[in-house]
Amino acid sequence: MTHERLPVSIYLHIPFCTTKCTYCAFNTYANLEALIGPFVDALITELGVVGRSQPGTEVGTVFFGGGTPSLLTPGQFARILDGVHRHFAVRADAEITLEANPNDLNRAYLAQLRAVGLHRISIGMQSANSNELALFRRRHDNDATAHAVSAARAAGFDNLNLDLIYGVPHQTLFSWETSLQQMLALQPEHISLYALSVEDDTPMQSWVARGRLPEPDDDLAADMYDLATEMLAQAGHDQYEISNWARPGRQCQHNLQYWRNWPYVGVGPGAHGFAGGVRYATILSPHRYIKALETVTADYTFPLTPATDQHTRLTQEDEIAETLIMSLRLTQEGIDRAAFVARFGVDILDAHGPTLEKYAAQGLLTIDDQRVCITAQGRLLSNMIFRELV
Repeated sequence: MTHERLPVSIYLHIPFCTTKCTYCAFNTYANLEALIGPFVDALITELGVVGRSQPGTEVGTVFFGGGTPSLLTPGQFARILDGVHRHFAVRADAEITLEANPNDLNRAYLAQLRAVGLHRISIGMQSANSNELALFRRRHDNDATAHAVSAARAAGFDNLNLDLIYGVPHQTLFSWETSLQQMLALQPEHISLYALSVEDDTPMQSWVARGRLPEPDDDLAADMYDLATEMLAQAGHDQYEISNWARPGRQCQHNLQYWRNWPYVGVGPGAHGFAGGVRYATILSPHRYIKALETVTADYTFPLTPATDQHTRLTQEDEIAETLIMSLRLTQEGIDRAAFVARFGVDILDAHGPTLEKYAAQGLLTIDDQRVCITAQGRLLSNMIFRELV
């Protein structure tokens, strides 16, 4: 299948939160819930603009991210998904995912979500330890996560992801092991583990800068990663990406689209997309986003809309570099050399041979006739490899 004929994925950014987490640098806003109604109208309009610009575009995955998508009502999700189906050719087996906070989920709400077409839930557990959740300013505790998982199962969801964060100030190897044990006890089909990144303009960055919190300990974070790798393997989860594990057949298809650098449409304030050879981002402000989509008076070239803030047409060199960086995150699949040649007309070693061979000699990559893959040792040093490929 050529790149042009691949089904696209759709990412819908829901920027609203009741409170903002101390580590969060995403485009999210607290205390703007009054805008949710007009935002949903604008989101459906934007979907229509993209869909009309390239009729018949096939969709393989849909992902509601944020922010806190679980602030929307089932009726609002029904309207949005109706817009997706009206303007795109959604595959019968499309994966449709909702990110959610544990304390927003109960059986009645989840049953309604299941009825309108959502069938995968990603729950932001983040930690099982109350002091870490308090540091993050999360609105839930560990009991709320357990109740959310139980409610999701009762509502018919059989594909759940749980997120955890490691490398947190004051976190110990013991407290991290506790979170892993509590998470595994809930038996999720998919697991995402993220090393804490202290981002600019966040409360946590300010606290570290002023000495109120210690800086993350990279060596301890590496030990935590190694412990998780061992525990999750013993529990039957396959690591298929640097930060992601799944039971067989339960890999996140939406995120695989990103890591293979295949096309995806991003809609909503601050969403990013890559389709039609164009990488783009939408307007950040929810107010300005809604205003931009109140009246659509012209046709737009796929995948652009009135809410597009910036866009760049990638050169083949740009796309090759991005494909290498993303695909090397896939620990088992890596970069398929034959598929790479089919897509770009050049062998991967002709494009970046010296760099790849250097890291292979250091034991960080493996290279054979079929593929290039990152090694277990290379996963901990992946950013160093990626920087050199840009």
